[in-house]
Amino acid sequence: MEPSSPRKLGSVQEEGFGMQPQRTVDLGLVPNLWRSNSGLFRSRRPPSALGNSEKQENLSSWIPENIKKKECVYFVESAKMSDAGKVVCECGYTREQHLEEAIKAHVFQGKEWDPKKHVQEMPTDAFGDIVFTGLGQKVGKYVRVSQDTPSSVIYHLMTQHWGLDVPNLLISVTGGAKNFNMKLRLKSIFRRGLVKVAQTTGAWLITGGSHAGVMKQVGEAVRDFNLSSSYKEGDVITIGVATWGTVHNRESLVHPMGGFPAEYVLDEEGQGNLTCLDSNHSHFILVDDGTHGRYGVEIPLRTRLEKFISEQTKEKGGVAIKIPIVCVVLEGGPGTLNTIYNAITNGTPCVIVAGSGRVADVIAQVAHLPISEITISLIQKKLSMFFQEMEIFTESRIVEWTKKIQDVVRRRQLLTIFREGKDGQQDVDIAILQALLKASRNHDHFGHENWDHQLKLAVAWNRVDIARSEIFTDEQQWKPSDLHPMMTAALISNKPDFVKLFLENGVQLKEFVTWDTLLYLYENLAPSCLFHCKLQKVLAEEPERLACTPAVPRLQMHHVAQVLHELLGDFTKPLYPRPRHSDRSRLSLPVPHIKLNVQGVSLRSLYKRSSGHVTFTVDPVRDLLIWAIIQNRQELAEIIWAQSQDCIMAALACSRLLKELSKEEEDTDSSEEMLALADEYELRAIGVFTECYRKDEERAQKLLIRVSEAWGKTTCLKLALEAKHMKFVSHGGVQAFLTKVWWGQLCVDNGLWQVMLCMLVFPLLFTGLVSFREKRLQSDRSARVRAFFSAPVVIFHLNILSYFAFLWLFAHVLMVDFQASPSWRECIIYCWLFSLVCEETRQLFYNPNGFGLLKMASLYFSDFWNKLDVGAILLFIAGLTCRLIPATLYPGRIILSLDFIMFCLRLMHIFTVSKTLGPKIIIVKRMMKDVFFFLFLLAVWVVSFGVAKQAILIHNENRVDWIFRGVVYHSYLTMFGQIPAYIDGVNFDPEHCSPNGTDPYKPKCPESDTTLHEPAFPEWLTVILLCLYLLFTNILLLNLLIAMFNYTFQQVQEHTDQIWKFQRHDLIEEYHGRPPAPPPLILLNHLQLLVRRVILKIPPKRHKQLKNKLEKNEEAALLSWEIYLKENYLQNQQYQLKRRPEQRVQDIGNKVDTMVELLDVDRMKRSGSLEQRLASLEEQMAQTARALHWIVRALRDGGLGSEADAPAPAPQKAPEEQDLAPGSRQKVEDGDDLYHVNARHLLYPSCPVTRFPVPDEKVPWETEFVIYDPPFYTAERKDKAIVDPVGSSLELLSKISYNTVDGLVDRRSFHGPYTVCDGLPLNPMGRTGLRGCGSLSCFGPNHALHPVVTRWRRNQDGAICRKSIKKVLEVLVVKHLWSEDWALPGGSREPGETLPRKLKRILRQEFWPSFESLLKQGVEVYRGYVDDPRNTDNAWIETVAISVHFQDQNDVELKRLNSHLYSCDPKVSFRWQVVDRCIPLYANHKTILQKAAALFEAYY
Repeated sequence: MEPSSPRKLGSVQEEGFGMQPQRTVDLGLVPNLWRSNSGLFRSRRPPSALGNSEKQENLSSWIPENIKKKECVYFVESAKMSDAGKVVCECGYTREQHLEEAIKAHVFQGKEWDPKKHVQEMPTDAFGDIVFTGLGQKVGKYVRVSQDTPSSVIYHLMTQHWGLDVPNLLISVTGGAKNFNMKLRLKSIFRRGLVKVAQTTGAWLITGGSHAGVMKQVGEAVRDFNLSSSYKEGDVITIGVATWGTVHNRESLVHPMGGFPAEYVLDEEGQGNLTCLDSNHSHFILVDDGTHGRYGVEIPLRTRLEKFISEQTKEKGGVAIKIPIVCVVLEGGPGTLNTIYNAITNGTPCVIVAGSGRVADVIAQVAHLPISEITISLIQKKLSMFFQEMEIFTESRIVEWTKKIQDVVRRRQLLTIFREGKDGQQDVDIAILQALLKASRNHDHFGHENWDHQLKLAVAWNRVDIARSEIFTDEQQWKPSDLHPMMTAALISNKPDFVKLFLENGVQLKEFVTWDTLLYLYENLAPSCLFHCKLQKVLAEEPERLACTPAVPRLQMHHVAQVLHELLGDFTKPLYPRPRHSDRSRLSLPVPHIKLNVQGVSLRSLYKRSSGHVTFTVDPVRDLLIWAIIQNRQELAEIIWAQSQDCIMAALACSRLLKELSKEEEDTDSSEEMLALADEYELRAIGVFTECYRKDEERAQKLLIRVSEAWGKTTCLKLALEAKHMKFVSHGGVQAFLTKVWWGQLCVDNGLWQVMLCMLVFPLLFTGLVSFREKRLQSDRSARVRAFFSAPVVIFHLNILSYFAFLWLFAHVLMVDFQASPSWRECIIYCWLFSLVCEETRQLFYNPNGFGLLKMASLYFSDFWNKLDVGAILLFIAGLTCRLIPATLYPGRIILSLDFIMFCLRLMHIFTVSKTLGPKIIIVKRMMKDVFFFLFLLAVWVVSFGVAKQAILIHNENRVDWIFRGVVYHSYLTMFGQIPAYIDGVNFDPEHCSPNGTDPYKPKCPESDTTLHEPAFPEWLTVILLCLYLLFTNILLLNLLIAMFNYTFQQVQEHTDQIWKFQRHDLIEEYHGRPPAPPPLILLNHLQLLVRRVILKIPPKRHKQLKNKLEKNEEAALLSWEIYLKENYLQNQQYQLKRRPEQRVQDIGNKVDTMVELLDVDRMKRSGSLEQRLASLEEQMAQTARALHWIVRALRDGGLGSEADAPAPAPQKAPEEQDLAPGSRQKVEDGDDLYHVNARHLLYPSCPVTRFPVPDEKVPWETEFVIYDPPFYTAERKDKAIVDPVGSSLELLSKISYNTVDGLVDRRSFHGPYTVCDGLPLNPMGRTGLRGCGSLSCFGPNHALHPVVTRWRRNQDGAICRKSIKKVLEVLVVKHLWSEDWALPGGSREPGETLPRKLKRILRQEFWPSFESLLKQGVEVYRGYVDDPRNTDNAWIETVAISVHFQDQNDVELKRLNSHLYSCDPKVSFRWQVVDRCIPLYANHKTILQKAAALFEAYY
């Protein structure tokens, strides 16, 4: 059991960092902890995985099993009364609030109340959701926990059951628990900055949770943010850790099975001495110790929880960091000072908000002063200035405050003072993040590792502004390779600003992107990403997976290529080839082994492999662009696209990918975003192509048909057509190219009548009637004829003439010359149709790209006109078969007549080339779809009216044909005005119908009276039905159809030009590859093709005009030209963006805001400086007046007076108080303390003893310190034979001889004889606040040995590294698990031993004699006192530091030393560390190391 409160705090409910020892949590002992949804450190399940009811049931079962409350089980009447005048127990609760067993507890009868015995844990009965009545706030979470609850359980509850994401930062806000006043401007700055840092970095805010003091300020800041925020993604997590026994109205929170929700009433008026919970906090942890009305119970648990969270590692984007923690202080009293002191002691940075009052202002006033000037009198003066209740500050209390404030200010790297209007700290968020970076420069990270750690923090917080101002400075030069791990983390975490920053600082994508990097990126796709799902399907279908371990699927890049191939289309080649069997082990990484671990394999290892194992990709920019696009990361893709070479192709491919993914995306919003982004990339492709086309039309057209090896060996034009990029294809440059292809080698300015005339009378070609592009054709007649008849425009018109002739001949045969046996004209039609069949067969099997028969068949039948051609041919064959059989001659003619209609419809495809008729045909096709859907609506009315009419009029009609006529045919004709004559009975005539339905040519008579020959059906009903039917069909449905046609027309009319230009390409491509002869003469061309393909085996050639593969040099020059024009396009885009009115207004607003802030800062600086100068002037004037008064009095007395009586002049104050900036060269007294510092730390190491506070001015023994009363402590040791006796008995201590060699113990000091008082030696350096021997072995000096083992730091070439001209040393240092600092490998020597025990732990025993000889050859660099935290008033450590330096890297002894270095203790580690002033070394080892560096004139 942990003690509930080891130390009484001075103020009520002031939160913070207590000094509780860390509780070691064994997760295996926590019941049912692993039975929940997921493990303690597993990733959180998606919120949609469980329904609300399942979550509540799971929570209701898990919490009571793992989380307890505290209950008093023994009622002992207290002398105090409750506020209502009732008798209460020692625990503070009334008799009615106790359990029945507690009132009748005979077991404890007559015993005094003891919280350790009489307060027991029980399953908690208060947890669930909390809603504040009447405030309309969103639902929060709360739980009542025992003060002894393990931090791991609470953390598991928050991350797994409450669904909180692991934070990137922990902000503990502490200060005054009572309401206090702040300046409005400071309050506004604090609120804005605190919420900003929490929201931007994904931090947790932890406070005391009550509706008062600093907790209320934080709650109101969160409330203001939520009211002004326009989105819900940035919710600020605010966790209140409060004492259960001090919460007002807590009875409403008690629900044994969980409150879902529990309604809480915030009643400030009736709270009395209790406090209400703050309604603006999102989560509450209510700490229970079984008592009522006692504040501060939550502090130990909060301290443990914050420490536990700060020790967790968050892994995201391939980078893992320990969660940093910062303490923000506002106002506060004595308890707040304890909080600050404990935080600084534990290495937690603190941000003090100056101007908030009390403790915060006291520390802010003295933080800039040297330690020697922070005296007891100064602190007393400051306390009287900022505290009204000075009576609580006794002399000992003031001494304690002075000591704590000195220790706090001494560690300036952990202390940040936020002052309103100070340069670089306009907002609290900047101050908080700067404080964390400043603190991170001190612990566990040296040199580049330190900067690397800071960059990790900045990336985790997503604060590129901090990275620019604090990390990427002139002080640190970054190598591009050092940024690669962070680049990967920024990509995975979707932080485009950091990606841009890294590219600006030298990261080259060609060096960054390797196969391993790409694999890692794809393995870390978001699970919600559609591409990730498709990739998992491919992995599941992988045949090779059966041969591998099923639990570890292996991702390879050809799996990615398979999915991309499906999205881009079959017309492309795979972007990543399937690796050979020998390469698979290198090009594949198991998914589970890629995670980064701080202690294990880091992401940086991906970039530290040998050159033989690094495989770079074909186009790294393409690879990253695809990775960003498939995740719909707009800003990231924009940055990467700006780096691309083949930018037009890249933009078109991105648009294609996005369009295909949007079709499968189930989320409507995501689908719309993808389509919008696809349109944006199409516009980018158009923009760059426009720049190219304006500059050089010919080179721009080369870009259209250039085969891109990086994008699957396709072309821009083909990709745009397959992706249906109508805007791009309709671009003037693309259309000019298509027109050029359409006219072949003819000039495009030839008139169509000239071409038609030359087609009919080809000798006119030799007259120059038509012109050609190439001059050589003007002289070569045969080439001119060949060029003319191979032009697509000529082939097209020849085919039109041929087709019209075919239709005319076909119609003539059907109507005039259809004989029993085929005539010669009909045989010509058969021959003609055979040529058409041969041409369609050629188109089907034409495969220059090697797609395969199935793919070519699918491409062929994807075209509507090809389907129509095949249907017409098959129908013609069916008609021909029937026509050749005499018995079916007439049905054959009918089939051929219907087939003639289909051949006529084929003319519409021919007319698509016309700019006038082409768009109209498109509109007709769209309207046909409208008619198709309209028929469904029409069929409902036709069938319903027809069946009703038929059933009313006709009785039992058995003839199916007449039923169809009555139900469908007559009802359909009725819409067009052909109303049945007998429907109203007026024109009823029995002669026109068959009474029994026996006449096959007459309809059956309606219901009628046979005697009167009158209709018997209800005429009024049929008339009403007819009217309603005509109303809905003729007026409603037909007008609806007209409206649909009108809408379609207007919709298509806006884009008909684009659609026509887009579809025009298909016709041009068809006739570009068509044989020049028209049917039936085309059979000669087919015969030639048959000979070339089948007999000569000549493969088909690609059309160079539509697909051209350039030489490497030509392609490189073309791409460079494209990149140059892309930059022009981007600059124009930025210029246009700046010229927009909205952007200009925003820029002006930003400039005005900046000017206002600068003016405010300048005003505050001037006013602050003026006030300080005036105060200094007033003090100088007062002292001058006193001096003059003294002179006058001295002269009056007739003497010159005594010089000692003259007042000293007042010291000049600095015009501005400044905090030490990180890395500042300003000399501070902190590093050159006159007295020992570590030896006066209030908490003695490894024991609960607290030293008596000793401020700096009271350290010397000569200084009077009346109230000095230190405790006596000597630790128990197992080896009692070699240590001095325990206890303060003079009889035992009188046997010790000081200042001499006492047996085996040398009690002589290096600093000369020391004083012995009352049988105990006095520390020569002064008071420490503790008497006795402490944990040291003997009284007086305890001698130690510290070898300084050094070598020169060398680069890979073996040369000595230099910094600032000086050589760089490496020193051997060790570190213990319980220590945060590194130390020199040495320590206290046991009597009779040469080597220290700690040194022996890292050296093999056989090397001990050799190392002793090295020490004898070494140089002594220091001999004297060690400022060690174990020192006391009567025992201290003195050491001898000997430098052992290895000059040569090939030194035999150095190699032997490295070979014999090992750690027999797993808690001890060692390393060779670069010598630098930033190394956090133990005690004053840094001073020793500095002397060793000076000995060799090395860098320090």
